[in-house]
Amino acid sequence: MLWFSLRPRDPADPRWPLPDRPEVSLKAEDADDARRRFEEAYPSRPFGTPSTPVPNAGPASFKGDDAALIVEETQAPPSPSE
Repeated sequence: MLWFSLRPRDPADPRWPLPDRPEVSLKAEDADDARRRFEEAYPSRPFGTPSTPVPNAGPASFKGDDAALIVEETQAPPSPSE
């Protein structure tokens, strides 16, 4: 498996589920698999919608919007320091 970096094309995209991290690195078979894994892990708006202001609620996600998410092959991320 390879490592892939995923990040929103627009850093201000409200669909990005990790506001404290500009990108996510994960292992996948290829770029399409990386996108699928990301969409599976973060299926909806992290903070809901104005009508449903609860975590992990709301219909919006990056699914079906390939242009909004940049997926690039990358090196393995550094180990977290203790």
